[in-house]
Amino acid sequence: MRKRPLSAELPHVARPIVKWAGGKGELVSELVSAMPRAIGTYVEPFAGGAALFFALASEPRPRFVRAHLNDRNAELVASYRAVRDDVDGLVERLGEYRYDREQYYKVRDSETAELTDVARGARLIYLNKTCFNGLWRENSKGKNNVPFGTYENPKILDEEGLRRASRALAWVRLTVGDFEAACEGLGPGDFAYFDPPYVPASKTASFTAYSARGFPRADQERLVALMFALKKRKVHAMLSNADTAESRALYEGLVIKEVSARRSINSDKTKRGAAGELVVTNYVPGKKP
Repeated sequence: MRKRPLSAELPHVARPIVKWAGGKGELVSELVSAMPRAIGTYVEPFAGGAALFFALASEPRPRFVRAHLNDRNAELVASYRAVRDDVDGLVERLGEYRYDREQYYKVRDSETAELTDVARGARLIYLNKTCFNGLWRENSKGKNNVPFGTYENPKILDEEGLRRASRALAWVRLTVGDFEAACEGLGPGDFAYFDPPYVPASKTASFTAYSARGFPRADQERLVALMFALKKRKVHAMLSNADTAESRALYEGLVIKEVSARRSINSDKTKRGAAGELVVTNYVPGKKP
């Protein structure tokens, strides 16, 4: 994995390029305050909008030496590769899109298997900027099924934002895969931040479909086991999830902190306010190793 040069140009303030379910923009300062000051390899196995990564990459003093972003959503990772490797091409391609219902559904229903990373990235960003409530959701066949959104004049192309993100991603490893695979090879001094699909707050609140497979209870249990395994390997790990009785039972034996975050993605506008969440660590924040 490539190291980030100490002299690398700072991206100024890089921010997420997409709006993603469970994004951590509201909790970044809380998360950063609980992290170690020096990190070897920084890993996000559930990258999503990667708000925490972009915040760390924008710090004037580099906190990590290497970074690895992983997600099992191949369209999202292709978008990050496009931003990292050919931001000029991505900007040009995005400039071809317009806020139009007919174009939206044509783009949404298109096949992506044969597309380049630039074409896939432009497609995802366009759909994300113009779909209903900025929600990315896939059905069981892996197809985006979010309807067209209603906006006055959505900003489809944020050229400066993409260029800042490109500078932040310049030295980052990007992969598509399972969260356990993303943590292989980590050792003392490394750090992993997990932001998985949340444990449902109720039997009717079960949004886990940012990818076709979902994230069942067995995966939640696998993730907990990995948190303990990383602790044995002296890898600091942090996790976010909904504050529910099921979550608290899952994380027994780990360090749990209650926080509050505003949720901006929900089909019901009345449910987009503050919600209780948990920040879970396999170490005591602030305690020197």
